[in-house]
Amino acid sequence: MTNPFDDPGPKILPSILSADFARLAADLADAQSCGGDFPHIDVMDGHLVPNLSIGVPIVEKLRKATSSFFDVHLMIDAPITYAAPFVKAGAQNITFHVEAPEVNGDVAAAAKAIRRLGCKVGITLKPGTPIETVYPALEYVDLVLIMSVEPGFGGQKFMPEMLEKARKVKPRLRAGQKLEIDGGIGPATIRQARAAGIDWFVVGSAIFDARDRKTALAEMRSEIAAADAGARGAC
Repeated sequence: MTNPFDDPGPKILPSILSADFARLAADLADAQSCGGDFPHIDVMDGHLVPNLSIGVPIVEKLRKATSSFFDVHLMIDAPITYAAPFVKAGAQNITFHVEAPEVNGDVAAAAKAIRRLGCKVGITLKPGTPIETVYPALEYVDLVLIMSVEPGFGGQKFMPEMLEKARKVKPRLRAGQKLEIDGGIGPATIRQARAAGIDWFVVGSAIFDARDRKTALAEMRSEIAAADAGARGAC
């Protein structure tokens, strides 16, 4: 298993929230064989966001089925408390919300507490939260996740105005830190996200609901390449 933080190239992360949970490991493996990179795993507690998803046992079982890097997004009230069992289950990156009650506004302390577990750390925020709230933690995180939909459910419409957050925070990131986006990403939106500075793209329904997953992923990679070519041409 390679560490994707060591790779400067763009990544497309199949979001298992959109996968077939009756055959989760097989569905993820298929998405990866069609061109997806490594899984994005959404954990929801029904409090911080209005939905429930999976817990530690599912991550633990999925870890036995794959050696892929696990990018785990904790959409829960107590991410500091639950980070440890998720890391033990196989998570290599833990992303927490600035809005989580347990964080209590001290995003730097939360990031440092999770980092002590030996994993990578990401920070994220809901669409209505100003991007400036993540700034005190930037020294201690490896990733900033921009939510381009209201978190909680897959298949929502992309919010292009969230790309302004990406443009604001990107210059503040050091070499090796990643900028990730989640929500409504697919062939029609991935190019503009890449142009805004995104490194990692969380993609759910545009992969798992595609009639031809390989073609859908190839199209998205082509759109990323077009954005990169446009950026080089503008220099």
